[in-house]
Order: sequence, then structure tokens, then C-alpha cells
Amino acid sequence: MNGTKQQRRRGDTRQRIQDVALGLFAEQGYEKTSLREIAESLDVTKAALYYHFKTKEEILVSIFEDLSRPLEDLIEWGREQPHTLETKQEIIRRYSEALAGAAPLFRFMQENQATVRDLRIGELFKHRMFGLRDILMDPEADLVDQVRCISALFTLHAGMFVLRDLEGDPEEQRAAVLEVATDLITQAHRGAAGA
Repeated sequence: MNGTKQQRRRGDTRQRIQDVALGLFAEQGYEKTSLREIAESLDVTKAALYYHFKTKEEILVSIFEDLSRPLEDLIEWGREQPHTLETKQEIIRRYSEALAGAAPLFRFMQENQATVRDLRIGELFKHRMFGLRDILMDPEADLVDQVRCISALFTLHAGMFVLRDLEGDPEEQRAAVLEVATDLITQAHRGAAGA
């Protein structure tokens, strides 16, 4: 029982490190944030921080892996489903939820694209996006419908950034973005089915 309590405390510390680091990365930029600043913000020694993470990149990769796990689960689920319109619409709906749950990470990635591209998370994210694309897109679809499928994903991404500057209820905004993305997937599916 004592081991479980110690593991939970260690897990809480790891989570705190991730939260503080992501906040600093978003506020100051990844390059301008040092491990020392992260440790100071947590009120721990650098050695205590090293116990969990040796580098800033390790912290960022762990944040990415934890927050994007629903995306990996979604891709695995999607690969097992029939290639129907309902499946594609459900993937778009679930992806919208996954993005909402990982909004701080995706905002950081958007605002630090050059850094992300140079780090391992850039490749991981690209790999996951290709996985989603492959599930949504019918290989025999014409080019316009393939573009619609890819556009549905980017509509969800763009909605996270563009709409936050607009007035209104965030949930209504997310629902509107989801509706547009779903319309794109539906049009693409009907186009492919008619082919």
C-alpha cells in the first residue's frame, strides 16, 4: 500500500512538472525556457527535476504522448471499423474531443511550429495525422474528395485557434467547427461512393 501511495505522489509530481513546463513553454517559448526555470517555478531542485526528466525535450515528449494518447486510441479504433460514413463521422467527432482535451499542447505546437518540427514530437504528430488521414480517406476517391477529408482535419485544428479570438460560447463554437468538418467528410464520402 505504501508503494502505491509513493507511486501516486511520483505521478502527481510528473504531472505538475508537465503542467508547469507547458505553461512556461507557451508563455516564453520552448527555446527561452530552461530546466532551472521549470524547477524554480515548481519550487524544487534541479536534481529533483532530473529524477523525472533529463531534458526539456523529454518533458515535451511526455506531455505530447500523454495528451495525444486519445488520438492513438482513436486511430487504433478506426482501423478496426468498417469504412462507412458513420465511422468517419464518429472519428471526426472523437478527434474534436481529443483536440479539446489537449488544447494547451496543440496551441503550443501551433505557436512553436519551427521548434516542434525540429523535435521528435513533430514526427510523432505527423505520423498520427497520416494515420487519421488514411482511415478517413478513400484511396479511390477523386482528388477533390481527398482534399475534403484532409480539410476536415485541418478545419478542426483551425477552429481551435481562430475561434478563441471571437466572442461567444466556446462549446457553440466547437460545435460549429465540428459541423463544418462533418459536412466535409460527408461530402467526400458521398463523392467516393458515387465514383
